[in-house]
Amino acid sequence: MPKPRLEQRLTQAIERTRLVTAGDRVGVAVSGGADSVALARLLHAASLNLGIALTVLHFDHQVRPESSGDARFVKALAESRNLPFVCEQADVKATATREKKNIEDTARRLRYKFFADVIRRGLATKIAVAHTMDDQAETVLARLLRGTGPAGLVGIYPQNGAIVRPLLAVRRCELREYLRGIAQDWREDATNRDTTHQRARIREKLLPILENDFSPAAVEHLANLAALSREEEAFWGSLVEDRFRALARINDRTGAVSVSAPKLLAPMEFSSQTHSANANPMRSLTERLVRRLYRNIRGDLLQLTSVHVDQVIHLAQSTASGKCLQLPGNVHVVKNFGELVFSAQTPVHGPHRKETKERASAYQYVVQLSGSAGTDVSIPELASCFRLKVIDWPLAPRETTNWRSILDLDLLRPPLVFRSWRPGDGYRPRGRRKARKLKEMLLAARIGRPERDGWPVLESNGHVVWARGMEPAEDFCAREGTRTALLIEERKL
Repeated sequence: MPKPRLEQRLTQAIERTRLVTAGDRVGVAVSGGADSVALARLLHAASLNLGIALTVLHFDHQVRPESSGDARFVKALAESRNLPFVCEQADVKATATREKKNIEDTARRLRYKFFADVIRRGLATKIAVAHTMDDQAETVLARLLRGTGPAGLVGIYPQNGAIVRPLLAVRRCELREYLRGIAQDWREDATNRDTTHQRARIREKLLPILENDFSPAAVEHLANLAALSREEEAFWGSLVEDRFRALARINDRTGAVSVSAPKLLAPMEFSSQTHSANANPMRSLTERLVRRLYRNIRGDLLQLTSVHVDQVIHLAQSTASGKCLQLPGNVHVVKNFGELVFSAQTPVHGPHRKETKERASAYQYVVQLSGSAGTDVSIPELASCFRLKVIDWPLAPRETTNWRSILDLDLLRPPLVFRSWRPGDGYRPRGRRKARKLKEMLLAARIGRPERDGWPVLESNGHVVWARGMEPAEDFCAREGTRTALLIEERKL
């Protein structure tokens, strides 16, 4: 008996796209509805040719009175095909109420948590879910109605990590026709037709109007739009990642990400003849780069809107240093001279900012030198370790060129203290005739406000003798006649 045509199409499509490959253990998510039941039967029919092993997965949301019947139906389906069956249940309504979340979103989150657990336990290497071409069209329409940019038109991806969707090129009506042809029944979920939900209204009302009154191929056209958008998004993703790696600098100590404001506004060079005077060919790339910088701090883009992106671009265009922008998710952007610094830290800012001796990043560590061996001072607040190395000064020129980190050990007096700088700190730097405030020195070195908080200094008997990256104090410098010097080196914890 020849195989149904849909089975042949699916096998060929999977072999071409390599959504699953020989040796994969595929967990098939089956709710009991027509689409997921068809997926299970299609994959079972193709499993021998594909070289894959199947396990039927069912998640009972306990939302409908019929849910226990759905679980029994799916279990019987698995047993009829001699397939392993894994089931989990959760009270989605109770969880959503407790967490004050939407029921549909809670159901999806718990369902995909179940899938992740199946992968973690080694019961499957891939999870196949039954999204169809109709689901793709509904998703694109829903995003258009909600308001979306080009990135939102990508719709549902055929693969997202271990989740694969082999049916995105198949219409829902084809699956029902296939099930009738093999005499396979399924369970109907009445909530899928509940038009109080927007998705159901799109399915039951809007799409039929588009197909009947405008174009019979409306679903196919929307699915093709999603496919083309994914190709465009893949290009943009590669370009943005290239520009991010070229332009962004990540602070290993704080996790902050900085980028030159002019480079953010013009991430690439274009010939002036390639666009009109009123067009900005960089705008799209700049907007995407802003989102990439934000995601590096937050981890996702869930709360970032186009309004927030516009605010970041306006901050990059402004000339005032020190201005700060607060984005969703406790992400802050500070204009630091010619740079934008994205950070998860909360900087203190504004015209009424008060500088006090006690800061959130304040620390103080007493240094105990261990004879000629020196010592290490770990400062968790900076994620750094400072090595204080005692060296024979006549050998120093051959050992180091870091003159900014060398002091005359014999001139230092206890207590030696590593601490964060304080307002009012200052000393006479090497080669200078007058003392300078440390804050002025940090500003001259273009050290921005967020980085200045917690900046390390070394104090000897109440006198600041050294600050990271600055010339040491003239009165404590190693010079001609110095016998023993103290070399300060910093390394990350």
